[in-house]
Amino acid sequence: MNKIFLVIQREYLARVKKKSFLIATLLTPLIFPAIMGIFVWIAVSERENQSLRIIEVIDETGLFFMESSEQYAFTSSINDPEEAKKMVQEGERYGFLYIPKMEISNPKGIQFFGIENPSMSLMSYLESALKRKIEDQRLYDKGIDPTVLKEIRTQVSIQSVTLGESGEEKINDATVNYAIGFLAGILIYIFIFVYGNQIMQGVIEEKSSRIVEILVSSLKPFQLMLGKIVGIGAVGLTQFLIWVVLIGTLSTLVTGVLGMQMPQQQAMELANPEMAQATPDSSELAEILMVIQGIDFVAIVVNFIIYFLGGYLLYGALFAAVGSAVDAPSDAQQFMFPITIPLIVAYMGLFVFVLQEPNSTTSFWLSMVPLTSPIAMMGRISYGVPFWELALSIGLLVLGFLFTTWLAGKIYRIGILMHGTKPTYKILWKWIRSSQ
Repeated sequence: MNKIFLVIQREYLARVKKKSFLIATLLTPLIFPAIMGIFVWIAVSERENQSLRIIEVIDETGLFFMESSEQYAFTSSINDPEEAKKMVQEGERYGFLYIPKMEISNPKGIQFFGIENPSMSLMSYLESALKRKIEDQRLYDKGIDPTVLKEIRTQVSIQSVTLGESGEEKINDATVNYAIGFLAGILIYIFIFVYGNQIMQGVIEEKSSRIVEILVSSLKPFQLMLGKIVGIGAVGLTQFLIWVVLIGTLSTLVTGVLGMQMPQQQAMELANPEMAQATPDSSELAEILMVIQGIDFVAIVVNFIIYFLGGYLLYGALFAAVGSAVDAPSDAQQFMFPITIPLIVAYMGLFVFVLQEPNSTTSFWLSMVPLTSPIAMMGRISYGVPFWELALSIGLLVLGFLFTTWLAGKIYRIGILMHGTKPTYKILWKWIRSSQ
């Protein structure tokens, strides 16, 4: 056990003492908000500096009137489609919207011409605008005044409340739950890949430099493998805990500032009801803050640590086995495919199933299978998971880690001392079956 601890200490200190580790650990919590801020600033600047785009409209039905926006202006100066196309080609118009004669009950043949591919936002804007016009015309044909319906229509906002077993009520928000599940799942995915690759690269370097031959003379190959996996995993856990402290501190400061401002603004709204109607976003912000304050971040962090360690140890053993079987990183590509497939399945399942329907059958099984559960279960945690599902998932993950460690150990003890050979899946199977 002392030998394993020495390997853990060596791997941990060798990486933690690097300046690159300290810089990445301290700057990462600040880099992501800075990147988001830069993107927002660029988007706002582009919107402010973007010139008005003029779109020529030829409406042969005479039923449509396209309303201009801050970004697009619609004009109907000509009636010849070929001339309109020529104006687009010469740069006089950004685009040309052609609405042919058609039946309102079956609108077909509408086209948009431009010298560049139109953006999704423009096409959505045009389609939704034409859709509203067609619906209004259909209502008018049926003898119904569309303006009456517009006055009747209203927006409804439903507040989601979860009932606990003891009857307590908890306000939640699907958007906040989605964001937490998304971030937690993506972080698990990134950590497994980054630190798993570090294990593989470390094993390959030690094997190619023949240092490993000296190491295995004083300790068993399994002890070396386990020490390397745990040591690098401790580096990742240290980095994550530092991030939690930094992000938690920044979040507390921001929430405190907003919390001080919100009561003042609410008092002003009570004194001035017109201001309250003019600034409806304040109530939405207050509700979001209430939802965030009601989230059990301690439970999320604890579960994240459990699934990070379980997933990392499970995949870390496989990465170590691949590193021991090859002499160069280029040779490892053929063995990486079976390892990365479950990770990709979990990554895709996170977006397609887990975050959309966290309690579906597919989401349940993705969060139970050890190879996909670290990513899938972290996507479900924020929505609330029954304790028995959580316990079963963790238990299966532990069993999966023990199995992959045993399997990797069989490959590692032979492969770490093999040089100059190109291993195949058949050779790896021989190493697994060998008792020597």
